[in-house]
Amino acid sequence: MRMKIMKFLASICLLAMVCTGPLSAKDIYVTGITKITMRTGPGTDHKIVAMLTSGSKLETIEYQQDWSHVKTQDDKTGWVLSRFLTEKVPQTLLVKQLQAENERLVAVLEQTEEKKRALAEKNAFLVDIEEKYKTLEQASADFLKLSDSYKALSKESQDQKDQILTLEKNMNNEEKLWFLSGAGVFIVGLIIGLSTRKKKRSSLL
Repeated sequence: MRMKIMKFLASICLLAMVCTGPLSAKDIYVTGITKITMRTGPGTDHKIVAMLTSGSKLETIEYQQDWSHVKTQDDKTGWVLSRFLTEKVPQTLLVKQLQAENERLVAVLEQTEEKKRALAEKNAFLVDIEEKYKTLEQASADFLKLSDSYKALSKESQDQKDQILTLEKNMNNEEKLWFLSGAGVFIVGLIIGLSTRKKKRSSLL
């Protein structure tokens, strides 16, 4: 008798657990048909508060074997038939999620390609600038070499001019000296000649 009572109590507990379902809230989805009704209470005699399409995401408030109390994503609450609910994400919703993720990845790929093209253009621009800089640097080096050569030649030319001026000055001084020497000799000769003539005249007298 006691064993029968214990089995009966165990059956009641198991039935209560099945009917009540999990106490914690979890996500479930509408499955099967295209649309189902959400009512104010657990029964078809209650007022319809919303129509839920297949794939709609719901949050369980209370799960029961026939009817479950749920909440929609826009915070509406009501009761729906439990046989139209599933914990598995519907294939249609998965397809939409995958399509959205694919579109996001395509957009990211396009942005990456755009950045890659921009970097390639920037790199080409920098390479061009580097080549121009090297050319300018080489030209500057050549210019500096020519400038140094010009300065050296200018200095050499100026030195030669100074030497020419010095030689010309020396030559002028020598010419003056020879001129003065010649004039002195001529005057001395003239004086000597005059003196000789006077002596000859005196001897004749």
